[in-house]
Amino acid sequence: MQRDDYLETAVRDVLTADEAAADRRIGHAALLLATAGASGAADRLVTQWHAVTGRPTSVLADDAVRARAWAMLFEARGDRPQWADALVPLDLDAEEQAHQALLARRVSDLDGLFDGSPVAGVVSAIAPERPDPVRDALAAADLDAWATLVENHPNPDVATLAATRPLAARLAAGADPLGLGAEWPDQCAGALIAALRERHPTGPGSLPELVAAILRLRGQRALAPVSQADLAATEHRLGFRLPDDYREFLAITDGLPADVVFPRLLPARELRANGTVVIVSDPATVLLTHTGDSWRAVEVDLTYGSTAHDSFRALLEHHHRLLEASA
Repeated sequence: MQRDDYLETAVRDVLTADEAAADRRIGHAALLLATAGASGAADRLVTQWHAVTGRPTSVLADDAVRARAWAMLFEARGDRPQWADALVPLDLDAEEQAHQALLARRVSDLDGLFDGSPVAGVVSAIAPERPDPVRDALAAADLDAWATLVENHPNPDVATLAATRPLAARLAAGADPLGLGAEWPDQCAGALIAALRERHPTGPGSLPELVAAILRLRGQRALAPVSQADLAATEHRLGFRLPDDYREFLAITDGLPADVVFPRLLPARELRANGTVVIVSDPATVLLTHTGDSWRAVEVDLTYGSTAHDSFRALLEHHHRLLEASA
């Protein structure tokens, strides 16, 4: 497989193919990255695809081999990313037996030619069959032989590779049978994510959509919404009513977990005020300031200087843009 040719074709597919073909390309690319040990790049690609298309991630594992491939890779890496919650858990021992049966099947030059037609069964019964050296290499768990056989294929069957349980641990550990290299998986994921955003340019509209988009980009879940009792008690303790957009935020999720560049946003019961300044994060680097009838959100940075936003929503929109740029 030629890396540059693959990426050029993949980006073109994501930009111009119909939705089903674009989804298949993203699914193939994610498995390709995962089989090179780049699980982070694969998870990022799938998460971003889900965020911009809104389609369930189960679409990317909608046949037995691809579903089996992801299950074997998750077992090998020892965890399941959040996006995999939409996938049906599998009995891996049963899946391994089914996969070995698939690898042992002989193939015909007519395979797939008459699929879906009344003559398909007859053709499969009378067509001459032969061994498949690619499947034989996988059945023997010979990763080097597999790589040699598919080195000139523009779209190697990485699903059948990843579904081969004896090889999954080596793949998850970074065996990189196709020689993609250490940097290319991130480059590939970044290029495909950029293509997805170009194809689906709409951004979040309502505040719930904005919060949901931030959580998808972070790979996190919303917390429980604030209770009316907690909100009333907090505003009574602070001595004033909080801004409407911040109250709506708390009604969506009572705070946010931290991520690598943004502090934890506090639940209502942990908010504290110093005069007309409300500290809404831990550490205390995100503030709400009240002057007259207006509120502003301020990000405090003692090194590079503080940034003021016209509203709490504006701060979240800024954070969302940074997350998209770094994805």
